[in-house]
Amino acid sequence: MRVYVFILGVLATFLLGWIGIVGIPAAMLGRVAGEQEAKRYTAEQLHGRSIYIREGCMYCHSQQPRAQGFGGDQQRLWGRASVPADYVYDRPHLLGTMRTGPDLFNIAARQPSQVWHSLHLFNPRLITPGSVMPRYPWLFAAKFSPAPGETPLNLPDSLVRGNVVVLTDEGNDLVAYLLSLDHTTPILMRRNDSTRTSQ
Repeated sequence: MRVYVFILGVLATFLLGWIGIVGIPAAMLGRVAGEQEAKRYTAEQLHGRSIYIREGCMYCHSQQPRAQGFGGDQQRLWGRASVPADYVYDRPHLLGTMRTGPDLFNIAARQPSQVWHSLHLFNPRLITPGSVMPRYPWLFAAKFSPAPGETPLNLPDSLVRGNVVVLTDEGNDLVAYLLSLDHTTPILMRRNDSTRTSQ
């Protein structure tokens, strides 16, 4: 009899531990995600996300603004603090650990222009003098004339030497991913079963 009690006690301990570590957070994440209606990435944005990872952008940029009172993120106008629902479709998560550059959680809200992102990737110092961000010339191609649908960068003749510079497919996809980083929708939190308020 004591053996059965011991086994049941061990199983109950593991079950309660699993509920606390996995079950409850998963249920909370699912509920917030349903209320928030997190959006999925398109195929183009997913490919751009893989390029973002390949180029190591997350080593210098975070994607997790903090709430008021936990640093100066709100004074920097980086947008509302992130919540678990914002990362529902992120595998792997790209929270970042350093902020050599600004947080990119809401970069599309701050800079919604494809032209701005293209110039910034081509040469960050054209946009932000003194920037320490590297250039990404392999995401661009020099041509005599742009193909239909391609938008050439507006660059000084000294940089292009008579050619036009356009984004490659990888460059377009990376810009598409950056333009998907807009989490300006309000957060809906459940206060009780009958009332919901926007924060």
